[in-house]
Amino acid sequence: MMAAVRKQQREAAAVGLALAHDSAPMHVQGTALYIDDVREPEGMLHIAPGYAKTGARGKIKSVDLDAVRNSPGVIAVLTAKDVPGVNDCSPSIGGDPILADGEIIFHGQVVFAVVAETREAARRAASLGKVEIDAVKPAVTVDEAIAMGTEDVLPPYEFKRGNAAAAVKAAPMRLEETFLIGGQEHFYLEGQVSAAYPEEQGAMLVLCSTQHPTEVQHLIAKMLNLPDALVTCECRRMGGAFGGKESQAAQWACLAALAARITGRPAKCRLDRDDDMIMTGKRHDFEYEYDVGFSKDGDIEGARVVLESRCGYSLDLSAAINDRAMFHADNSYFLKNAEVISHRYRTNTVSNTAFRGFGGPQGMVGIERVIEHIARHLGLDPLEVRRRNLYGQGARDRTPYHMKVTDNILPELIAELEASADYGARRQAIIDFNQGSTILKRGLALTPVKFGISFTVSHLNQAGALLHVYTDGSIQLNHGGTEMGQGLMVKVAQIVAEEFQIALDRVKITATTTGKVPNTSPTAASA
Repeated sequence: MMAAVRKQQREAAAVGLALAHDSAPMHVQGTALYIDDVREPEGMLHIAPGYAKTGARGKIKSVDLDAVRNSPGVIAVLTAKDVPGVNDCSPSIGGDPILADGEIIFHGQVVFAVVAETREAARRAASLGKVEIDAVKPAVTVDEAIAMGTEDVLPPYEFKRGNAAAAVKAAPMRLEETFLIGGQEHFYLEGQVSAAYPEEQGAMLVLCSTQHPTEVQHLIAKMLNLPDALVTCECRRMGGAFGGKESQAAQWACLAALAARITGRPAKCRLDRDDDMIMTGKRHDFEYEYDVGFSKDGDIEGARVVLESRCGYSLDLSAAINDRAMFHADNSYFLKNAEVISHRYRTNTVSNTAFRGFGGPQGMVGIERVIEHIARHLGLDPLEVRRRNLYGQGARDRTPYHMKVTDNILPELIAELEASADYGARRQAIIDFNQGSTILKRGLALTPVKFGISFTVSHLNQAGALLHVYTDGSIQLNHGGTEMGQGLMVKVAQIVAEEFQIALDRVKITATTTGKVPNTSPTAASA
């Protein structure tokens, strides 16, 4: 009897199985519905944003939209004065107007939005808008922000352990350098897109390609002067996001909802790729400065690191991103005397935002450059310098921000990888090749990673799900996470199937919606 039960349990086990993505057959067949694939109802309107073509900073002198309003197919032209509630789509403390009101603070800022019968008509009309500004010199780079004394989006922040300056000065060897870490465009295959459908009693249903349906719901409610309960935001899947749809999706969802409210008709906003790249935030670019002291064996005695971040015109998510860059400024290395300083500069550029790694890669790139610099200075293999400085046990298990490193498998893992990858022989072969090749060069590195998951704002580390169990034994699953290709939906479905001891095909996955699981966190932070 027990053997039969165990056999049944094994057959019902779902967690840990290497299963195909739940949408894979539909992806292959082209039947997986993204927002722009959803059949449009009769009367669907389309939105295109308009902006000042010249100037990145200045008071708005005049806005001439007559030609826009008279363009064929145009139903309405939206400006800041049409917003009945809060004209802001910030994910944090404000400062992100949905439509510019009185001034331009970065090139590409949306001044008006055209609502037309077709997307082509809306885009053609948007190009006819004339926006004049009283242009003043913008701060575009970190150096310009410093020179102009621009107010930072947040005050500088630092943490330290020991006396880094004294340790660097006393060390046998010392290196200093300043270098730039560039930004990056998300370039998700599915661009920013939202569709809004007005419902009875002023309610609004919004389909949005977003990592954070709850935030979109709340921002639209504030914009329309509605209670949250009258706005529902839904997302079945995204065609990529990478952080670019954590906060950046909200503005376009707000414009779609505003158009639907004013016209009484469903409205869609799908950004042209050029507009998307101009108007949405990127990965933060950094100016990285270090001063490091070390021994002749490559042991780091002290390190002083300065991270200067270009945040753009508003705070957005820059606080947490810059914090995480600081938390990863050590990567996998024990810095017994360390000083890490972060500057968060405001510039007249699009507000930079979440991007995969969320500041962590920028911090890690910096310390890895330090390791490489030391190795080249001493004529050592960088792997040897890395190994000498790894976190360890006892006195070597504390970060510069005084957190204990636990479950540290790096020494054993690196030794195993070095052997299994035949690192030494391959590196020597590359050295021999490079000595004989004047044009083509090869390289090889074995680089460790320490990466912290979860949100630095602790209350966001939560989750919720709603299960409907039907009389035929099938289950409908809804949860607060969003699907952007990472396979989250099928992973949660596996847990449900195993807990209920049923086959996975008895679990029906449904779209993420604020109408079923409320007040959710964004799908982010590797959580």
